[in-house]
Amino acid sequence: MPTPHISALEGEFAKTVLMPGDPLRAKYIAENFLTDFRLVNQVRNCFGYTGFYNGKPVSVMASGVGQPSIGLYSYELYKFYDVENIIRIGSAGSYVPRLNVMDVVLTESSYSDSTYALMQGGCKDHVLTPSKELNAVILHKAEEIGLECKLAKVHSSDVFYSEPSMGGWKEISKRTGTECVEMESFALFHNANVCGRRAATLLTISDSFVSQKELSAEERQNSFRTMMRLALESAVEM
Repeated sequence: MPTPHISALEGEFAKTVLMPGDPLRAKYIAENFLTDFRLVNQVRNCFGYTGFYNGKPVSVMASGVGQPSIGLYSYELYKFYDVENIIRIGSAGSYVPRLNVMDVVLTESSYSDSTYALMQGGCKDHVLTPSKELNAVILHKAEEIGLECKLAKVHSSDVFYSEPSMGGWKEISKRTGTECVEMESFALFHNANVCGRRAATLLTISDSFVSQKELSAEERQNSFRTMMRLALESAVEM
């Protein structure tokens, strides 16, 4: 049945859901990659679609920005819509030279100072990990289609802008033991653990603190398409 935040009916989500942050990116994926797709959620314009990729059902729904937002939507998908797998697809900023702009990254762990997991389920851990099974599928599919996919430890930050007094990116990277930064994976991995489901995060490096390079709008779209394809190819294997 519908929840306060999702209007879809029972059975309208596939077992595997791709979650970009941006609702318009969810719309883009549906329109450019899926066949026979239909809009199943538009509450607060957080668009969700279900269609077919290579003849198999798959859904895509926006998560919004930050851990409270993806935490809310992923929990409802797992708990009330019987979704089994969520693959977050997003962007990240690189802390290290080996992760270059336009690289596709698969998260092997997420560090966060967030209290999301503590307040939601009493989890005091600062490092959470994705599904080993789902990660294995993604890595195998990347090799199969000839795409380099780099494993990395990710910093899930609660803030996009922090004051200089909190330390620069070099200090943050050293303290957290992480190689790039985004804002959602920690909450997603926690919810997957709580609900006994699977989660993974694919990221495209959109900017680098090291080289100061950033993707243009056109480059961002093209590189994200690569990540989207890998996520979809993996989704239909689950």
